[in-house]
Parts: sequence; structure tokens; C-alpha cells
Amino acid sequence: MESDYIVIGYGQLALAALLILVNVALSAALQLGLGKSLLIAALRMVVQLLLIGFVLEWLFTQDNALIILAIALVMTAIAGVSAVNRTQRRFAGIYWHSLLSVLTASALVTGFAMVGIIRVQPWYDPQYLIPLLGMVLGNTLNGISLGLDRFVEGLVVQRDQVETLLALGATRWEAAHAQVRNAIRVGMIPTINSMMVMGLVSLPGMMTGQILAGADPIDAVRYQIVILFMIAAGAALGIFGVVLLAYRRLLSPDHQLRLDYLEKANP
Repeated sequence: MESDYIVIGYGQLALAALLILVNVALSAALQLGLGKSLLIAALRMVVQLLLIGFVLEWLFTQDNALIILAIALVMTAIAGVSAVNRTQRRFAGIYWHSLLSVLTASALVTGFAMVGIIRVQPWYDPQYLIPLLGMVLGNTLNGISLGLDRFVEGLVVQRDQVETLLALGATRWEAAHAQVRNAIRVGMIPTINSMMVMGLVSLPGMMTGQILAGADPIDAVRYQIVILFMIAAGAALGIFGVVLLAYRRLLSPDHQLRLDYLEKANP
């Protein structure tokens, strides 16, 4: 297959930007009040992506493992903080719980893929490591945010039931395992739904990008399958980790529900 691809210039990007006017016009016509937000979001997106493009162009020329791993750690830290920022209630240590869960899940999954599946040489090759890590982090972040929020809200809503079980002699796990299961299930739903319709309803962005760049479609599909399995594993590990840590924090070893540790997030 021909490997050449059509380069999109800045003039063509400017033409593409006209498409956002569809959203702005719809907002104005229906008085949704989203016009300003749409324009700001579009501008931020363009600036952020162009900046990361220049950063990646520089990063892909690097052969220093420490520099590459430092960038990876920064990405992981941002994902961990962002996951908590989307939750409605917080407690002391929640950011560390999220960071630890994201770091452990992404490191295990991405490391296994780099060394055991794709077998990149060297293992820290940024052309593979950074994009793969980014996709795992993005989906793990969403899963952690959903799972953590559902677990905490579940304890609040089901407080009477949980405390009744504890008062009757149930252990903290017996009293809260339903909330744990439900939180993990909710966190995994977006990943499962995405996998169910992949290839039938949607073509993944990574696969589409490879095809547009001239890669063989079958090769692009194989990469996408690997990435989807990575995303599913990373999300599952991250959600399980953060929910388990939250469970240990909000239900004490003395089998008491400690909702007094919670506080509402600032709007």
C-alpha cells in the first residue's frame, strides 16, 4: 500500500474551524447559551493540540529514558488529579488514592504491552510509549471518576442500610460490598459499550489515523485490538484500586461508616 499521505496545512485547519460555526449557530438559534463556551473550548483544543504536537516532535527525537519517563509521570499525575476533579465529594487522601491507582494500572498495562506484546526496542521508545500510555490514561481516568463518584454517592444514599447492617454485626465488607460492585460496574460500562460497537458503529481514532497515514488496514486493526484490550485492563485495574482504597478509607477497621470524612467539592 502506498505510504504517502496528504499533509493538512494551516489554511486547511482554518477551513475546518468553520465547522464549529454549526455548533455556534445551533446554540444561538435555540438560545442554549453555549456559543461562548464552544468557542473557548475550540480555541483551547487547538492551542493545546498544536503545543503537544511540537512537544511530541521534540520528544520523539529523544533517546534518554529518564526524560521520557518523566514526561510519562507528568501525564499520569495530571490524569490522577483530573479524575478526582470530576467527583462531587472528596475526602482526605483521595488525590493520593487516585494517583496511586492510575500509576499502578497504567504502568502494569503499558509496560506489559511494550515489553511483552509489541516488544519495542528500546522499551521506552517514545513513539510507542507516549501514545499508548495516553490512551490508557484517558480511559482509566474516566473509569476512575465514574467509579469513585458512584461508590461515594452510593454510601451516602444507602447510609441507613449500610449502618443498619453494621449495627447488626456485619463486617464492613458485608455492609458495603454491594456499593463496591456497583461502582466498579458503572466505571466499566463506557469501556464495555465502546468495545461492543467498535468497527460496526465507530472506527477508533487511532486506527483511522493509521489508515489515513498509509498503514495497511489489517495492521491498523491489529494495533487497535491490542489498544482496546489495554484500555479495558487499565480501566478495570484503576477502578478496582481506587474504589478499594476509598472503601478502606470510608469504612474503618472497626466496621464504622465514616461519612464525616466527606466534604462537598467546590463548584
